[in-house]
Amino acid sequence: MDSCLHTALPPGWCVRAVARPGSRSRLAVPLAGESVPAGFPSPAEEYLEKRLDLNELLVARPESTYFVRVSGDSMIGAGIHHGDLLVVDRSLDPRPGQVIIALVDGEFTVKRLRKTPMGLELAPENPEYGVIPLSEETDFQVWGVVLHVVHKV
Repeated sequence: MDSCLHTALPPGWCVRAVARPGSRSRLAVPLAGESVPAGFPSPAEEYLEKRLDLNELLVARPESTYFVRVSGDSMIGAGIHHGDLLVVDRSLDPRPGQVIIALVDGEFTVKRLRKTPMGLELAPENPEYGVIPLSEETDFQVWGVVLHVVHKV
């Protein structure tokens, strides 16, 4: 399952199967029955409620979902850091406010789609980077809506 599934992607991009439709290869890991408070410690119950399959949690549409690794720090304000793994769905129509993967004038980027009185723009979540205005002259394609971010703590 290590080979690329989509050959029309740019060099360095590879869509890998998370779970093929109808696939029985799932990885179910234990899910604690209690949520863990982020405030003061509380006694934990030592039992597991059920098993959790990360494919079911993160991938609603396997046929249109891909992972991509982030390079750079333009989205740190959105909790997206260099080296993070994004779960992206190509089947969703992007809406203003969502984080998307876009191809802009031949370059890939991850940014927040915003609607302004001037039109659409791609906005970073780091003040050190500028907004990318989108016009009719811009060569612009949406490559998917970012649904999840996976990163180490």
